[in-house]
Amino acid sequence: MEKNKFIDRLLGGKMSRREFNRALGAAGLGFAAMPLLSTASRAAGDLTFLTWAGYDIPELMPKYVEEHGGTPEFSIFAVEEEALQKMLAGFDVDVMHPCSYNIKRWNDAGILQPVDISRVPEYENIWEKFRTIPETSFNGEVYFIPWDAGTASVAYRTDLVDPADVAEPSWSLLFNEKYKGKLSMYDTDTTLVEISARILGYFDDYLHLSDEQLVDVRKHLAKQRDLMRFYWSDNTQMEQAMASGEIVAAYAWSGSVKALRDQGVPIEYMVPKEGMLGYCCGLVRHARAPGDEQAAYDLINAMLDPEVGKYLVTDQGYFHSNRRSYDLIDPELLKSFGLDDPEATFNAMSIEPEPDEPYRGKYITLVNEVKAGMN
Repeated sequence: MEKNKFIDRLLGGKMSRREFNRALGAAGLGFAAMPLLSTASRAAGDLTFLTWAGYDIPELMPKYVEEHGGTPEFSIFAVEEEALQKMLAGFDVDVMHPCSYNIKRWNDAGILQPVDISRVPEYENIWEKFRTIPETSFNGEVYFIPWDAGTASVAYRTDLVDPADVAEPSWSLLFNEKYKGKLSMYDTDTTLVEISARILGYFDDYLHLSDEQLVDVRKHLAKQRDLMRFYWSDNTQMEQAMASGEIVAAYAWSGSVKALRDQGVPIEYMVPKEGMLGYCCGLVRHARAPGDEQAAYDLINAMLDPEVGKYLVTDQGYFHSNRRSYDLIDPELLKSFGLDDPEATFNAMSIEPEPDEPYRGKYITLVNEVKAGMN
């Protein structure tokens, strides 16, 4: 991205999380801790919030802004692992915004403290699916307040994909040789292994795949690599290619489906027989939080407000953890996201933890080697 355009979009708040991450990667950076607002608004409430780019906006915390006169100070991360390493090196913040699969690792690293849910009135209104994600509570104490969620599945052009190839919805569409050069996959690591394991029938063993199973996974992913138009790291790149017809099917998040439908692109979002992937991110407190404790709870409560949930769904295309938000949203819009029955949709989501070592390292190495052209 041309330098001045990058700066203009960044300061104008027009960059998505993924665009920001891609720009950082192009510059050789993985982590940024940069204030994006004026000093006066940053310091409101004597609080630092470590979050993804794109979530550093007052629309996601209006009651906090009203009470404290501005947003907290924002620090932005692009990669959760590098955020963890930054904190382990002594970067202390107050509230962080990781995804559920990181909570055990972050807690094991000693950087989390429990959240007092008696100070979070909306906690009981969080969908049970999200409140009960494994390894987010320890010794009877809650460490993770679910906040945003989304799905990942196969999006495809209904006018360019043969209906016979999707008669039985399956992730295997992204491995179909008929569409060689017209497919795209998210540039990720363990998730690729998870999808392959699902298709190959190994999913029950996903967290501890044997070396023999990994041989099959490697061959499967190498086949997919040769069919790809590209691996995407910026979802806007994938959306543009889908809109133009350069690709006909891709791994996609629910937000991209909304963006494409808003453009009038004929898109279907699959519910694969192997299961739709899901994720849930949320709010945690740093063990050495240096800022004002009440301000931290004010921020958590402001972000859980149902009106914020309405904004997150209608304007961003992502899901909110508070069940009360969905009473405020146009039923037709919910239907377009497959949320006619939000609770049923969320219960059907598969939100998996990260594999423990040594499996996590094995999976990442395998995927990196496949992407590099090694069979």
